[in-house]
Amino acid sequence: MAISARNGIKGTVESVKLGKVMASIKIKVEDPALITAVITKESAEDLDLAVGDDVSAIIKSTQVMVAK
Repeated sequence: MAISARNGIKGTVESVKLGKVMASIKIKVEDPALITAVITKESAEDLDLAVGDDVSAIIKSTQVMVAK
């Protein structure tokens, strides 16, 4: 996957909370840091995100996206 963002931080999914429209994904990065990304529920389901998955938090401007 090619992407224009240059700020990617590798981590592990610590929790996935699905709402009706949005999802909150907590990503554990270097101890003791934790990043929370709020993405659409559809995106979380399309990525099939689950606790323990290795992911990257991709930071672009004021948004944090999730790549798997």
